[in-house]
Amino acid sequence: MKRIGIIVAGSAYPIDGFKGGLRDLGWIEDEGIRFELRAAEGQLHRLPKFALEIISLGVDLIAVIGAVTVRAVRQATSTIPIVFAVVVEPIGDGLASNLGHPGGNVTGVTTFDPEQATAQLKFLKALNPNLERVAILSDLGVSDCMSTSNRDAARGLRIEPQIIRVEAPSPEYEKAFEAMERERAQALVVLEEPINQPHRKRIAELAIAHRLPSVFPVSMLDAGGLIAYGTSLRDAARQMAQYADAILRGEKPGELPIRAALSHELAVNLQTAGQLGVTIPSEMLAKANHVTR
Repeated sequence: MKRIGIIVAGSAYPIDGFKGGLRDLGWIEDEGIRFELRAAEGQLHRLPKFALEIISLGVDLIAVIGAVTVRAVRQATSTIPIVFAVVVEPIGDGLASNLGHPGGNVTGVTTFDPEQATAQLKFLKALNPNLERVAILSDLGVSDCMSTSNRDAARGLRIEPQIIRVEAPSPEYEKAFEAMERERAQALVVLEEPINQPHRKRIAELAIAHRLPSVFPVSMLDAGGLIAYGTSLRDAARQMAQYADAILRGEKPGELPIRAALSHELAVNLQTAGQLGVTIPSEMLAKANHVTR
C-alpha cells in the first residue's frame, strides 16, 4: 500500500482532481493507495507542523498546492519526493535549477499565466467601460508577486489599482471593504491566494453588499462572485497525478520536467448579476464554460 501526503495552504477543493487523476491511472484509494490530507485553510503558520506530521507517517510522496507550501515541506525533507501545483516562479522560488531538469526532490505544474490579470480586468471593463478604480484583494502572508502582476496589469489598462492585503489568522474583510468604499473602488479582483480560499463566499457576499462587480479565480467559482476566470486548478491537480504515478513507479522527481498547465475556464453568475443590476454582454456569455442561472 502506497501512502501519499497532501498539504494545501488553502482549502482541499482541488484535491478531488488529483485523486481522480490517480484513480484514472489505476490507483484506487484504500486498495493500492492511501491519502493523508492536511489543509491549512489560510493559516500558513500551520504548514511546518503539517509537514512534520506527514513525514512522520512514512509517506512515499507529498503532493502540495502553492509555493509557500512547497517551501515548508522542502525545509522538512530533502529526500521524500514532492509534487506541486500553483507555483508562479519555480526557479525564482528556489525550487528548481532548471524547468527541464529540476534536480532535487521537487517537480510539478506551474499554473501562472502572465496574461490572466489583464484578461480578468478586461472582463470587468466589458461590464463597465468607464472603470477607473479597482480593488485587488491579496494575502499578506505570501509573496507580493501576484498582487504586483495585477497592479501592473491595471495600470496598463489605465485603471487605478488599490491593493488591499488581509492577514491570517483573522482576516478583517469587513475593514477591507470599508477601505474599498473610501477609495471609491468600482470593481474587485480576488487573488488566488491561501487566505481568500476558505473565506471566498464571505468575500462574494461583501462584494454584493458593497455593489462591487467581482472577478475571482476559477478555483473559487462556487463563491458566488460575478465572474470567475483563470487557469484551471482542477486540470493542474490532474496533471499532478501524472507526476505522482511516474514517481510511485520508480521515476525520480528531479528528472521529470516542470510543465505549465494553462487551460482556462470562464464562469458567469447571472444570479449575482441580477443582485448587482449588471447586464452580462452576450459575447461574454457565449465564451463562458459555466453559467449559474
